Amino acid sequence: MINPPLISGRDLPAIRVRPPGPISAAMGQRLHDVESRNITFVGPEWPVFWSQALGANVADADGNIYIDLTSAFGVALLGHANDAVLSALKEGTSLIHGMGDIHPPAPKLRLLEKLVTFSPWPNAKVILSTGGSEAVEAALKTATLASGRPGVLAFQGAYHGLTAGSLSATPRPHFRSLFEDQLYNGVAFVPFPDPLRDPSPDGRSSLEAVRRALAQGAPNGDPIGSIIIEPVQARGGVRIPPDGFMSMLSSMAAEHDVLLIADEIMTGMGRCGATLASSLLGLEPDIVVVGKALGGGLPISASIASAHIMDAWPASTGEAIHTSTFLGHPLSCTAACAVLDTIQAHKIPDEADRLGNSLREGLRERLVGAPGVAEVRGLGLLLGIEFVEEDGVSPDRGRGARVAEEALLEGLILLPGGDHGHVLELTPPATLTEAQVEYTCSTLSSVIRRTP
Repeated sequence: MINPPLISGRDLPAIRVRPPGPISAAMGQRLHDVESRNITFVGPEWPVFWSQALGANVADADGNIYIDLTSAFGVALLGHANDAVLSALKEGTSLIHGMGDIHPPAPKLRLLEKLVTFSPWPNAKVILSTGGSEAVEAALKTATLASGRPGVLAFQGAYHGLTAGSLSATPRPHFRSLFEDQLYNGVAFVPFPDPLRDPSPDGRSSLEAVRRALAQGAPNGDPIGSIIIEPVQARGGVRIPPDGFMSMLSSMAAEHDVLLIADEIMTGMGRCGATLASSLLGLEPDIVVVGKALGGGLPISASIASAHIMDAWPASTGEAIHTSTFLGHPLSCTAACAVLDTIQAHKIPDEADRLGNSLREGLRERLVGAPGVAEVRGLGLLLGIEFVEEDGVSPDRGRGARVAEEALLEGLILLPGGDHGHVLELTPPATLTEAQVEYTCSTLSSVIRRTP
């Protein structure tokens, strides 16, 4: 492998060889031989293999430099290889594992105490996990114990994870179809508000569907004890609820004595302009799930609730009924503590709001009149560009993916979103420079205009 150029994190793209270059292409073939074929798509134009990542930049194995507008699935909100996270890890390398629920590592306690101060409740308690799907599992279990009702209400377009419990609340057939017989069938799905297509753009029809589902119960007859919702549907196409919807949903949940789970895996930790996006949208959750950006690049997530809800779990007698080998992993906990300190010290929510506004307005200005562009929308640094057919309503299937492929050739790393791949999703780091914002707006708008 060639030595890739050093990157500063503030660089503009530099494409030296058409991606994927020969080194990435060769590595792709090797990967194809050893990895389950359902994991990584390998084709003539995909993927590139990363060799370095710093700030908003990624360098691939062939020496190309990109701006990462995904921040690696939303993880690198503070930028790749954040200095505070790296410094904390260097100081904490004397302890690289622990016995999380038997003899806990000290960093686990430090993180739990910090998470409580970041939560909506002064007396919160926490279950730590490794990834987002696991944290959703913990939240669903907590809600079942606290409500005494196993049924769940979730929303069309949602993405909560791919483990059995979280997948039960994820409706997309692409993920579910082969495993339906293994999934809990006590989840009722209702429409998420969609102002482009909903006859009641205030979300009233969605709320009526919620009310009916709560009255009728789950498809298998179980009474519904919890509602799980993303404040903004991220992978579902960056769908933002109309004003007042989340507040009315919260009132309805309280009226029916149903617990609200806010899945803030993507939207939390400052990405949307507040520590939790729920607070911006009027959602009043009983349980909050966070992850992705929390670890600053290391795997960790958390399910958080007030003490009276979390205490629905029985006290441990020495054998935890919900735990894992790497629960409270000391390096991940150390990184997460540094992330929380950085969010506070550097006012990351404010920066996300400022940069998000700059990106959104810059793209809107350049895409006025662009064929098939229905909307450029976003909240903080979670943005989406939706593509539609000539009728202005039907999703332009796959165009988000096609634009992402073309943008890669210009040095922009992007992902499609939405059930039909008809939305281009942007979840960049909060370290973008003004020059990187300008390059993104100018180049991406040009790519969109020439990519049908």
